[in-house]
Amino acid sequence: MLKWVFVAVIIFSVLILAPASAIAAAGIDRNARAIDARTLLAHIRKLASDEFEGRSPSSKGEALTVQYVTDQFRAAGCTPGNPDGTFVQTVPLMSYRTQPAGPLTVSRGDRTIDMKLADDFVAWTRRPSDRVALDGDLVFVGYGVTAPEFNWNDLDGMDLKGKILVMLVNDPPLPDEKLFGGRAMTYYGRWPYKFEQAARAGAAGCFVIHESGPAGYPWEVVKNSWGGESFTFLGPDNNESTCPVEGWITTPQAELLFAMAGTTYSDAKAAALKADFAPMALGCRVKFDATNSIRRVESRNIVAKIEGSDARLKNEIVVFSAHWDHLGVGAAVDGDTIYNGAVDNATGVAGMLELAKAYGKMGRKPKRSLLFLLPTAEERGLLGSAYYGENPLYPLERTVANINMDGLNVLGRTKDVTVVGFGKSTLDDVTVEAARQQGRIVKPDPEPEKGSYYRSDHFNLAKVGVPALYLGSGIEFIGKPADFGTQKRKEYTSVRYHKPSDEVQPDWDLSGAVEDLQLVFHIGLQVANTPAIPTWREGDEFKARRDAMMQKR
Repeated sequence: MLKWVFVAVIIFSVLILAPASAIAAAGIDRNARAIDARTLLAHIRKLASDEFEGRSPSSKGEALTVQYVTDQFRAAGCTPGNPDGTFVQTVPLMSYRTQPAGPLTVSRGDRTIDMKLADDFVAWTRRPSDRVALDGDLVFVGYGVTAPEFNWNDLDGMDLKGKILVMLVNDPPLPDEKLFGGRAMTYYGRWPYKFEQAARAGAAGCFVIHESGPAGYPWEVVKNSWGGESFTFLGPDNNESTCPVEGWITTPQAELLFAMAGTTYSDAKAAALKADFAPMALGCRVKFDATNSIRRVESRNIVAKIEGSDARLKNEIVVFSAHWDHLGVGAAVDGDTIYNGAVDNATGVAGMLELAKAYGKMGRKPKRSLLFLLPTAEERGLLGSAYYGENPLYPLERTVANINMDGLNVLGRTKDVTVVGFGKSTLDDVTVEAARQQGRIVKPDPEPEKGSYYRSDHFNLAKVGVPALYLGSGIEFIGKPADFGTQKRKEYTSVRYHKPSDEVQPDWDLSGAVEDLQLVFHIGLQVANTPAIPTWREGDEFKARRDAMMQKR
């Protein structure tokens, strides 16, 4: 008995003499350890089950997802994230389903190419019209980029009004690292930008040529993502400012098209890499007819909050984001029609629930308030986060940071962690230090050419000025061959990404996901408790917007 009393005295003495920060850190670590692989997997299994039917917006799957996630946030001790007292933000959308009446026909003289829907092309209109028709001349406009800062304008030199444009995917891959981000894709390479460019030029239609390498995904992803029901916003102009017809065509069809025009696809691509490139009339005529089924729908962003503990700083917000939606029910692949979206993004939603649980267990909550934002319709063009960015529930000048998760690591622990867009903000410094305390290192995106910084929900907060951190899985797996991570990335993209096969797999190892979530926990806590707020680096594309915003504080 005396021995235990002696031990107790020693322990008590250590606690008395230890710095308060060390004791607090021990408590923080205990809370981070509340993030549990078994609970994480249970959430993923539920959200990615066939019962949830692929979690498409405006579906049974949405209703089940909102109910399940809301219940879990309540159980974690969160309060409603919407100031109106609810856990949702209503997002008005327009559903559309464009059904071509036949092939996309390209003709020149007596020669004709008939492109088959889904196999060769996909096309749609975001205008609320019952029918859409194309009949016009085809013009190749290179990458479709207008970038005055690089003295680059692919649309200059021809009146493109009423024309049907063909564009290359991505942005110009030039050897000069100072132009278009070098190997990394800029926003100029994203397909939304290309369709926006076509609309600004007054074009009647626009088709982007798909290539798996530059696009970052195979043709099946294009077909599955745009081949069925889609969603968009219905703007005050009734979407008259959108391009009348938008779509994609495959590389093999592009090769046939350019051959018909009297050149080659490779020669056209080479010409598009020159700064003096001008639009090329291809001497071809395009015809296309389709019906369009439209309906007004409402979807929901899910929002939950943990109130900050500091009387002043609780009015500032740290936003965590992870989209809840996937593609729903679609075309059968190997007999399966449910696109479950287990990795993309049931893992991210499950991670948010575990983070909320960990923060909820803290006796003294972080100084700033935490908002868990689960946007809808990310897979349909980042729509839910775009709506939040334009209709924030809390002032953007008091939103100090966004931390985004889109697909967690399901393959085991890594020595590293990836920051997509590394170097953009001071959030990187917080991440590097938190990773160091885990004995890990931070690496930039190993595939910057995919433009991932512009392909997830954080982008819509970044572009309105909020410093945003997008964490990805590491690639240096402990106890695995050096190329294991890279090969698994490629395998997922080709075999499971946006396919029904994105389901929970028996060989998953969530130890890496848990460690990544613990990292996010510490990053979020540091941002929430530190008086200084994150900032964009000098020269970053989003800094000017933030600087102007912060004058309101």
